[in-house]
Amino acid sequence: MFNDMALDHYGNWGGVLVWVIIYGIFLFFVPFYRKSERKPAGTYLAFILAYALEMFGIPMSMYMIAWAFGVNLPDGILWGHTLNQYIGHWGMYICIIMNLIGIAMVVSGWKVIHEKYWRHEEGKGELVTTGIYRYVRHPQYTGFLLITLGMIFEWATIPLLIMWPILAVMYYRLARKEEGYMIKEFGDKYKEYKNKTSMFIPGF
Repeated sequence: MFNDMALDHYGNWGGVLVWVIIYGIFLFFVPFYRKSERKPAGTYLAFILAYALEMFGIPMSMYMIAWAFGVNLPDGILWGHTLNQYIGHWGMYICIIMNLIGIAMVVSGWKVIHEKYWRHEEGKGELVTTGIYRYVRHPQYTGFLLITLGMIFEWATIPLLIMWPILAVMYYRLARKEEGYMIKEFGDKYKEYKNKTSMFIPGF
C-alpha cells in the first residue's frame, strides 16, 4: 500500500520527543490560574504531538486512508506535504514565517503582562494596554493559533485539519471568558480598551 522509500524517514521517536519539547516550552509562558485555561493548552499540545508523530513517527493519515479506501496514495496526497504539489516549497516558508511571528507574540505578550500583571500578588496588577497589547487583546493566543496554522501549510494531515478549528474555537471561548474576568476587575476601563483594540488580528 505504501512506497517503502517514502517511509524511510519514519520511526524517528527522538525527533518526535524533541519537537514536542521545543514547541511545548511555549506553554510555560502562559500561567494556568483557572481550570478552563488547561483544556486549550492540552489541545495545543495534542496538536503538536499529532504533527510530530506524522512527520517523524508514523504516517497516521496514510494508514487511515489506505485502511478506509484500500488505495495507493503517494507522499503528498492527503497527508504530509499535501500542499507541495500546488504551492511548492512555499508551504515550508509560510510555516517558518508564521511560526516566528507566533513565537514572537507569545514571548512578547508574556514579557509585558508578566511585568505588569501576573507577578503581582494573586495575579492582580494593572490593566495591560502597552507593548503588543496595544494592537491585540490576546497576543499569546494569536501566537499559538499562528504556530499551529503554519504547521498545516507545511505538513497538512487529516488529524491537523480536524484539530485546528477545534483549537481556534477553544481559544476564542477562553478569550471571551477571560474578558469577562477583566471586566469584573477593571470595569469601564477594560470595556474602553476592548472597544478600541482588536481581539486577535490587529486592525480587524
